[in-house]
Amino acid sequence: MSIYEVSHLINGKLVKAGARKLDIYNPATGAVIGQVGVADNKTVDQAVAAAKAAFVTWSTTTAIQRAKIIFRFKALLDKNIEDLAKIVTREHGKTLSEAKGSILRGIDVVDYTCGIPNHLKSSYADNVATGVDCYSLYQPLGVCAGITPFNFPAMIPLWMFPMAIACGNTFILKPSEKDPSCAMRLVELAKEAGVPDGVVNVVHGDKETVDAILAHPDINAISFVGSSNVAEYVHKSGTANNKRVQAFGGAKNHCIVMPDADIDEAAVALAASAYGCAGERCMAISVAVAIGDDVANKLVEKLTSEAKKIKIGAGDLADIEMGPLITPQHFERVQSYISLGKKEGAMLVVDGSQYKHKDAPNGFFMGACLFDYVKPSMRIYREEIFGPILCVVRVNDFDAALQLINSHEYANGTAIFTRDGYAARTFAEKIHVGMVGINVPIPVPVAYQSFGGWKRSIFSDIGMYGNEGVRFYTKLKTITQRWSQGEHRWPF
Repeated sequence: MSIYEVSHLINGKLVKAGARKLDIYNPATGAVIGQVGVADNKTVDQAVAAAKAAFVTWSTTTAIQRAKIIFRFKALLDKNIEDLAKIVTREHGKTLSEAKGSILRGIDVVDYTCGIPNHLKSSYADNVATGVDCYSLYQPLGVCAGITPFNFPAMIPLWMFPMAIACGNTFILKPSEKDPSCAMRLVELAKEAGVPDGVVNVVHGDKETVDAILAHPDINAISFVGSSNVAEYVHKSGTANNKRVQAFGGAKNHCIVMPDADIDEAAVALAASAYGCAGERCMAISVAVAIGDDVANKLVEKLTSEAKKIKIGAGDLADIEMGPLITPQHFERVQSYISLGKKEGAMLVVDGSQYKHKDAPNGFFMGACLFDYVKPSMRIYREEIFGPILCVVRVNDFDAALQLINSHEYANGTAIFTRDGYAARTFAEKIHVGMVGINVPIPVPVAYQSFGGWKRSIFSDIGMYGNEGVRFYTKLKTITQRWSQGEHRWPF
């Protein structure tokens, strides 16, 4: 099988990769199917120069004109969603239904962005003093950059660059080097929709490319999604170079199961959240917090049943519920937590670590895993695993569950399953987490709200998409004006 090469896209043209290249895998077979080049400083300079030149004209294009282009882009996304899902599945491994679902969540944000003329409307106050008026403008920042993770190669780029360019900025997209092809196709569709050359550019690579973006003096803002350690590095480095930065990090999302909850319903939802996308998502529930041993015993029994019946296989096959992990390196990392959890004293109730697919023995497949009697001191509890491993922690009461969650360094998402309205309201009020679900296991906000966690799950004061996205990609200018009577030129 021939190996394809993914090029950079700068000023509307494909730019060949340099000497250093990285492998792209098909996770379902384990085979290397492509290579992507690493953009060095020179290549990043070239992309930024194109974006800077394009900004001169694009920033003065009316918001209505930009919105019309975004409308056409959304229509092309809708038309091409099946092909985009296939690209995601080929390089990432998630099932076609998961891929399509994630793209739809990205399209939702593009849909919101189509209303940019309304989102950019400013305030006007006349006669704030005698003959004095005051009004505000939301103006673009300039050249912006986005660094996106492997787990959502369509959705997260769609959370970034459409909003950025709709606000009048130009953009440098650095997708994950593990699955870069979908980002290329998205930008090709944007060009087809009428986005001028240079407005959106794509460069590929690893830390070398990221560092070049962080240091570049002509990049004004950076949006990042990835692990917390890297997010902190991006935030510190970017802000030290006088850039506006939003950096979203990792998670360890808890779900409380109350004694009054429907255990069957909660277990089905928990299994879908923990094992969907093979656990490779920052909004996955990875810790189930059971209130009391009776709840825990019933929950573990039901979760065991759910975990064992998950259909595992290549994501492009019908009826598959969980695909492979993305690379051999990530597969080995997730596997290591199984032996670690047993060594730390947790009970491995369901062990999917030895799963082998009969038709694809070299694929990076791993079955669902379930640990019980997990303690807060254990690394499998403290660290983000990013794989199909669910931990059950037993606590005595609701207050202990709140304290457990609020003590964790990550605070991206959380949930509670209960029939008690007061317990749910108290949970929503007192939990120190950015996104909260009540009988909803994956509380990702809709496009006209905004996305963002707390603590080490975010290094920024501004969330992503919705009103927060408009705030991030614009700067506020306020004008106070007076026109004295003596300066008029009447009669004309």
